Amino acid sequence: MAATNEERLARYEQMQAAIQKNYDDAEAEMCSLKREGKEKTVTFRTLFGKKTLYKQMLSLYQVYGLAEQGTDVSIR
Repeated sequence: MAATNEERLARYEQMQAAIQKNYDDAEAEMCSLKREGKEKTVTFRTLFGKKTLYKQMLSLYQVYGLAEQGTDVSIR
């Protein structure tokens, strides 16, 4: 059976929240690694790639007007 519009919207909002959380988590981990002087590690570089991907996805939500009005998607 096909999902209702409300179910699809709920899943979309869950996806957007998960992407934002992943972005924030990657940023926090990168800051921690920076404090330890580990900017050249594979872990740091992997996190940088993931953070960039999440940032692009969050930016697309803004471009297409899918981010909630009055709230700024946390893109740092």
